[in-house]
Amino acid sequence: MDVDVDVGVGAKDEGRRTKGARMSGRAKQTAAATEELGYEQARDELIEVVRRLEAGGTTLEESLALWERGEELAGVCRRWLDGARARLDAALAEEAGEEDSGEAE
Repeated sequence: MDVDVDVGVGAKDEGRRTKGARMSGRAKQTAAATEELGYEQARDELIEVVRRLEAGGTTLEESLALWERGEELAGVCRRWLDGARARLDAALAEEAGEEDSGEAE
């Protein structure tokens, strides 16, 4: 994932960039592809990202890129789970409505 962020720690560092928060074209494509992942795919990749972070041995830059990818994947999983919860709630509400109308007859 190629992303840029200003590190601007002091006057002499002004304008210096490293990989981080500002998305490049490739990062935007990656983000769009992430949105198309299914829940299981995102979950499995997230598990691998966490495993790599916990294992250590990566540079700070690599760790940050992994963390950012993990955040993206967690967001995908959250959206899938929120959608599933909404579908369940709707089904339960519909079922409760049918039971209520059946009792009224």
